[in-house]
Amino acid sequence: MNNILTQIIDRTRLDLALEKQRLPEARLREMALALGVPHDFRAALGPAPDGRPRVIAELKRASPSKGLIRGDFGVVSLAAELEEHGAAALSVLTEPRWFQGSPEYLRVVAANAAIPALRKDFIFDPYQILEARAWGASAILLIAAALTDAEFASLHALADQLHLAVLAEVHDHEELKRVLGAGATMVGVNSRDLRSFQTSLDAAAELLAEIPASCLAVAESGIRTGADLATLGAAGADAFLIGETLMRATHPGVKLDELRDDAMTAHFHPGGHRR
Repeated sequence: MNNILTQIIDRTRLDLALEKQRLPEARLREMALALGVPHDFRAALGPAPDGRPRVIAELKRASPSKGLIRGDFGVVSLAAELEEHGAAALSVLTEPRWFQGSPEYLRVVAANAAIPALRKDFIFDPYQILEARAWGASAILLIAAALTDAEFASLHALADQLHLAVLAEVHDHEELKRVLGAGATMVGVNSRDLRSFQTSLDAAAELLAEIPASCLAVAESGIRTGADLATLGAAGADAFLIGETLMRATHPGVKLDELRDDAMTAHFHPGGHRR
């Protein structure tokens, strides 16, 4: 790990220490458990009756590589529009500095949407998983590049206890081997290397093909067209996480319809040869 990923985690570690002083972990756990069982994130990403792509629509205001992506960022209205236009789930950035995210975004989206919400952040501490559930998340992201095998396994176990789905994010063959060995059943292949922030759909397609059929495979980042969805589906993706392409559109819901329709025109079939 180096560069941006290390900077983000180091800063998050400092912020988390302050937050733990403000809100004791015991109280946070009570808040998380009080919410009961969340939406079934994995089930929401199952095969669509009409065969169209299952998309996790990401509410992302900014990124380290692109700067500000969307200035008009009314998360409740954006989430409602994306849900209305067929998003299977939502991904909400909560990292405040590099991505201009906020816990409040997740709270209000989870409170108003009828579809599951993923907490998208750099999670390395059990406290953050309790936060995710207390804020209303149905799933969390665990990034292999940011965690040791022992850390990944421990955090995954806590998420299971809270009925939170875990999307295990990988970028290369070694990371995939690690998360599968730790018991991951839902794997996200990020076409963007979080160390350099360079993207490669070809590399992602190669890695998707290696995911066992027993796992749900999600293609993440760099998806711009319906043809991209069709290509990644043929490589093995069951579902897709799309952020920037939607957030740059004047009407993200209309753009989501366009992508999914274009994918069908390009003969979209999810799961590739993994099934």
